[in-house]
Amino acid sequence: MTPYFIKKIPRPQLNFIFSLLFYLFMPALPAQDPYLPPQDSLVKKKLSQWQDLKFGLLMHWGTYSQWGIVESWSLCNEDEDWCKRRGPYSHDYVLYKKKYEELQTSFNPKNLNPEKWAEAAKDAGMKYVVFTTKHHDGFCMFDTQLTDYKSTSIKCPAQRDFTKEIFDSFRKKDFFIGAYFSKPDWHCPDYWYPYFATPDRNVNYNPKKYPEKWAAYEQFTKGQINELTTQYGRVDLLWLDGGWVRPFQKKNPAWVNSPYDQSIDMKGIAAMARKNQPGILMVDRSVGGEFENYWTPEQHIPPKDEKLDYPWETCMTMGNSWSYVPNEQYKSTRDILINLCTIVSRGGNYLLNIAPSPDGTWDEEAYQRLKEIGAWMKINGDCIYGTQRCGIINETDHYFYTQKADTIYCIFFKPKNGDYPSHFPVEFPQKPGSEVRLLGTNEIVPYEWKEGMNWTITNIPQSLRTQEAIVFYFKKFK
Repeated sequence: MTPYFIKKIPRPQLNFIFSLLFYLFMPALPAQDPYLPPQDSLVKKKLSQWQDLKFGLLMHWGTYSQWGIVESWSLCNEDEDWCKRRGPYSHDYVLYKKKYEELQTSFNPKNLNPEKWAEAAKDAGMKYVVFTTKHHDGFCMFDTQLTDYKSTSIKCPAQRDFTKEIFDSFRKKDFFIGAYFSKPDWHCPDYWYPYFATPDRNVNYNPKKYPEKWAAYEQFTKGQINELTTQYGRVDLLWLDGGWVRPFQKKNPAWVNSPYDQSIDMKGIAAMARKNQPGILMVDRSVGGEFENYWTPEQHIPPKDEKLDYPWETCMTMGNSWSYVPNEQYKSTRDILINLCTIVSRGGNYLLNIAPSPDGTWDEEAYQRLKEIGAWMKINGDCIYGTQRCGIINETDHYFYTQKADTIYCIFFKPKNGDYPSHFPVEFPQKPGSEVRLLGTNEIVPYEWKEGMNWTITNIPQSLRTQEAIVFYFKKFK
C-alpha cells in the first residue's frame, strides 16, 4: 500500500524524488577501464572542437511521452520505485507491455516544428544537439529497415522520420549533431528472447549457450548504427547508452548485475562508424577505454577537487524528468546558469535535456528559460566558449573562473535575494596583469589592491546590475 503522504505528492515531484534517491544511493558509475585518449588525428580534432562548444541540447522523446511516464524503464521488471509501472494496466506485466508497444499506433505529433527548436536552442547559445534515435524500449525514431517498430511504419500514424527532420533542422543552424542510441533493445527478440521471462534490464539468456541469437543481435545493432551513420548526413558523435551491454569482467560495477558477456564488437562498430563518418566521436557511456572518447556524469557535477584530466560532459534535465511529464517543474534560469558556469569552470561541457510533449512541442516555460539564458550568453559567452579550467583559483559559491590563453574570466553571481554590493572582494591570488574590464561594456573597472591580499572591485555599471552574473576579465600576469 502506498503511504498517504506519498499519494499527496504531485507526480513530477514524486518522479524527481525517486530519481534523486536512485542516483544518491546507487553505486557510483565508474568506467570499466581508465580513460584512453584517442589516437586518430581526425577524432582528436573533433574532440577538441567539441570541448570548445561547452553547451548542448539533449532530447528524450518517444511513444512513452503519450503516457507522461519515465522513458522505457517501466518495461524493465526491476523492483525500483523510479521504474514502477503505473496506470490501468500496471497489475499485469504482459498486458502492460502489449499496451505500451501499441503506443506506436497512436503516436502522431502533429505540432512538431524542429526548426523552432533549433532556433530557440541556437538563441540560447547551445552549440550541439543529442537526440534519442532509439531508447531502451527499441522504438526507432528513424527509418530503420531492420524492424517495423519505428516512427515511419505504416502502423504509426505519424509516418515521419523524426531523426532526419531534427538533424537537418539543427545542422542548418551549424550545430554539432549527436545520435543517442541504446545498445540494449528490449523489443528485439534477439536481446529479450520471448521464450524466457525478462527479470531485469539485461539480456535474458546466456549468449554463450545461444551464440546464434547473440550474433544476430550484434548484427542488428551494427546494422542500425550503419544506417544512422550513412543515411542522415554529417553525424559528429555517437552517444551510446545502456552501459550494462559490455564485455564481462570481474571489475564491472555492481549496477551492471549481469553474469553474461554482452560484448557487441565495439571495435568493429567504431571502425564502421568512422569509415562512414571520419572523426566521429564514440561515447560508450560508463564503459571506458578506447570507445568512450569523453565521460558523461549523469544528473550531477563532479566536485571541484576531483581530478578531471579527461574530457567530460554533465548531462542533466532542465526539469525533474528525462521524459515528458505533465506540469513539469523546471529549474530556474539562475540555477541553469550556475550549473553551466560551474561545469565549464571545471573543464566540462553541459548537456541540458528538454523533453518534447506527445504533440511535438516544448513547454512555453522551457522556451522562456532558453530565451533568458541566451540573453546572458550574448553578453558573456566569451567566458564560456573555447575556455579551459583555470588551475590556480579557489571556486566559491559566487565565483567561477575560466581561462582562454592568458586571459582570466571571473564570473560573479549576484546574491540570490539581493543586489550586487558596491564593493566586493575578488578571490584571486594575484594582481591582474592588465586593466580589469567587464564583458558587455568593455569598461575599465576600478579595483583596490594590497600586496598579498585579494583585490576588491569598487564599482559595477548600472546597466549590468540586472544580470544574474557579471564577468570581469583581465590578463593573468603582468
